[in-house]
Amino acid sequence: MPDLPLIARAKQYGSAVAFRTPVGTTTYQDLLTRSASLASTLLAGQPDLKEARVALLAPAGASYVAAQWGLWRAGAVKVPICLTATEPEWEYSLTDSGASAVMADSASALKIGPLCLRLGIRLIDIDAANDSAGPLPELTPDRRAMILYTSGTTSKPKGVVTTHAHISAQIESLIQAWEWTKEDRIPLFLPMHHIHGIINVTCCALWVGATIEPFTKFDQPAILERVKADAYTLFMAVPTIYVKLIQALESSDAAERAKVVAGFARLRLMVSGSAALPASVHLHWTALTGQKLLERYGMTEIGMAISNPLRGERRPGAVGQALPGVEIRLKTEAGEIITSENIPGEIQVRGSNVFEEYWGKPTATAESFDAEGWYRTGDMAVFETGYYRIMGRLSVDIIKSGGYKLSALEIEAALLEHPDIAECAVIGLPDDTWGEAVSAAIVVKGEAKLELPTLRDWCKSRLSVYKIPQRLSVVKELPRNAMGKVTKPALKNMF
Repeated sequence: MPDLPLIARAKQYGSAVAFRTPVGTTTYQDLLTRSASLASTLLAGQPDLKEARVALLAPAGASYVAAQWGLWRAGAVKVPICLTATEPEWEYSLTDSGASAVMADSASALKIGPLCLRLGIRLIDIDAANDSAGPLPELTPDRRAMILYTSGTTSKPKGVVTTHAHISAQIESLIQAWEWTKEDRIPLFLPMHHIHGIINVTCCALWVGATIEPFTKFDQPAILERVKADAYTLFMAVPTIYVKLIQALESSDAAERAKVVAGFARLRLMVSGSAALPASVHLHWTALTGQKLLERYGMTEIGMAISNPLRGERRPGAVGQALPGVEIRLKTEAGEIITSENIPGEIQVRGSNVFEEYWGKPTATAESFDAEGWYRTGDMAVFETGYYRIMGRLSVDIIKSGGYKLSALEIEAALLEHPDIAECAVIGLPDDTWGEAVSAAIVVKGEAKLELPTLRDWCKSRLSVYKIPQRLSVVKELPRNAMGKVTKPALKNMF
């Protein structure tokens, strides 16, 4: 029986350590054994789940990967959902994907259990399931593997569908470009409903037989202790985390700072992504640690597409060159392919890394592609002396904050449910820590009063914490053009 590529490779590593935590280790064989058992639990006597959607809700770690491999080995499609999402957000992902089951760790199962009961969806506690393994289906790389929800220019997230072949292509490109080996060791503190944590860290590490140290969140003191102890060879984070690390280093005493800086300096590679890395932060980090961060560019639909080189100039403010196996071109708004440097255009991507479709949205899928399979990213860039530099989004309704790509329209829809808000518009404003800060301009009803702390508290049951406005401007009216549409560029002056 042929194995999926990740499973076949894991069988080569056997007793090697896949995950290390303060309480013990998990080998590759442990993951294979546990995932086979979970696959049998999911199958419940069926020969093949035939791309049934199964949601996964668990923190980063061995149990998460065992569940991921288990549902894949059973023939299911993985739907990762956010640990900190609200119940309405969970419900949207489950119902939109048509999920037939949810796999969750014990703590998460308690939280999502009532929703599963209400929706009639099977809930499997991955910490308690203990079936022995039975026969598993034969699978081919062209099978759908994952539906990852991403915010776009619509009010609700779209489900990005990738096959096992797409995922393998995304992994192999990074393995080659960043020279991953089985000797690598990396911390994992990124969200596991986001491509950065799923592909760039977890899948790449496990593809080559490397070791992962998982954290349920960015535990700065614990991670810095491990950096000092030379626990890692690689480090991947979003710009927000590098800003926080700079603040922590500069506020620590000289002796402690020297130890941490020395640990960072010994790493073979440090990567920044999921949001634009300000050149000032890039230069500041190099001045502090001697490490030149490698910035790259990617998105849920394409994995990673462009990267500064592992060996060569890592240019602050630029994202580098096309990754192996990925084709990149720039196209003007007039539809002309750009062949010269210093002319801005939309980034378009083609290759075996590019996703299959938006789940259940054939029109949106068709509109997102140009002729001959070129995916339209909606990001503007310019090619300067051999490197791409990102200029921003074609759509003002996309906000990149703390490594997340957020839909301003989704946030606006939630805010309009507030009893005191008559109108609102949401934009991203430049922010040294978050890249862009979610900022809401609102018109209140009548004589109502509304302040940011009160609004944030109200939002907590309706929006994930990273979507909640960080800045608020109460205005008499929103700026509009002759057609009555809010002119979002003019909103910046209201803050």
